[in-house]
Amino acid sequence: MAGNFLGGLIFGAIGFVALAYGKRQASVKVMAIGVALMVYPYFVANTPVLYAIGVVLTASLFVVRD
Repeated sequence: MAGNFLGGLIFGAIGFVALAYGKRQASVKVMAIGVALMVYPYFVANTPVLYAIGVVLTASLFVVRD
């Protein structure tokens, strides 16, 4: 339970920063990943899966970066 909360908090914060950065750079891809990072923890109950998805989405920010 605490791991889920912590993961949601960390990846939600990364998503918020990505959304703000994408908005400033006018990058729809980065904004979409940011929104996904903020929203997905509400739908994933399994802690290892939550962290795996978060790591993949966070890594995709560096791949998609324009």
